[in-house]
Amino acid sequence: MFGIIDDDTILAGLSTDVYFLRTEEVLANKGINPNVVAEVTTPATGILSGVDDVAHLLKGKPLDVYAMENGTLFYPREPVLYVEGRYLDFARYETSILGLLCHASGIATKAFKIKAAAGEKRVVSFGSRRQHPCLAGVIEKNAYLGGMDGVSNHAGAQLAGLQAEGTMPHALIICFGEQVKAWQSFDDVMPKDVPRVCLCDTYADEKTESVLACTNIRDLSAVRLDTPSSRRGDFQAIVNEVRWEMDIRGCSNVEIFVSGGLDEQDVRDLRDVVDGFGVGSKVASAPPIDFAMDIVEKEGEFVAKRGKLGGKKQIYRDWSTLDDMILLSGTEEKLDLEGREPLLVPVLQDGKIVADFPLEKARELALSQLKFCEESFI
Repeated sequence: MFGIIDDDTILAGLSTDVYFLRTEEVLANKGINPNVVAEVTTPATGILSGVDDVAHLLKGKPLDVYAMENGTLFYPREPVLYVEGRYLDFARYETSILGLLCHASGIATKAFKIKAAAGEKRVVSFGSRRQHPCLAGVIEKNAYLGGMDGVSNHAGAQLAGLQAEGTMPHALIICFGEQVKAWQSFDDVMPKDVPRVCLCDTYADEKTESVLACTNIRDLSAVRLDTPSSRRGDFQAIVNEVRWEMDIRGCSNVEIFVSGGLDEQDVRDLRDVVDGFGVGSKVASAPPIDFAMDIVEKEGEFVAKRGKLGGKKQIYRDWSTLDDMILLSGTEEKLDLEGREPLLVPVLQDGKIVADFPLEKARELALSQLKFCEESFI
């Protein structure tokens, strides 16, 4: 009904570029099915996600898969994942393998950049409305994995094992016809564990509505300013004005939360004057990471097309500096690797999943790398 390709079709390898199906037909007809190593690389830097989805995609097939853990910071030309086995056992799945990694890692990477810009301030994913509704789980899971502190989509949060959070839309206030009635009704109806956050820019300027909220809602937690860029002017000056007016009325404990088309630079510019951010389109619509999958070994021989490096590889990281070494597998004994750990770990062995993929662990890993690259990612 909504143009969604179902799980069974994806698992059958039919959500693929047709040239892979034609390649299968040609190779099968000629009796060619070499044992290969195919690696996934990109010219970009980012946060890896989607490894768990690839594992479930290839589960049960006579393949070995090694990959970095979800949440790992990767660098250009590093293999983030490789598949080893007979080519025809995974040929048709290349499209889906890349799609799962590219999309998830793109969202996680953008979320990581936003969190790097925000520092200690809270950031919440607001952007599922900018994408097809069937993608809400993908968006929220990977936004959280990349560093966002919360997510807003109800079903997307449930799918990721999270609790959705949010404030109120302008529609609520418009339905009541005025701000105070809407805010008070929200306060009357919502359970006490739902923070009282009033949207303060529907009919009047931000300062006027924030003062109204402070003087009419007893347990006000925060005001949200959702002013679009077309009406915003100097947003920092607006925030400072709101802060002053709330403070002089004894509401210094009321936080200021901002949203509305924000990107990394906006977040960095405002992080010293606000308490939290809602970031939508820039995370949910993040460009995918441009991963490619290439055969680098065939029947134990080094092979690679132009622009790629032949041979199965391992990456050794010094976690104290995030410095990596890319080595040809089997050459490790010739070098001093003390203090370094291999990043490519078993995910699938002869079709059996041998790794766990806890979301919280991946998020913690991503956040642990923030201190090394805050400025470079903004």
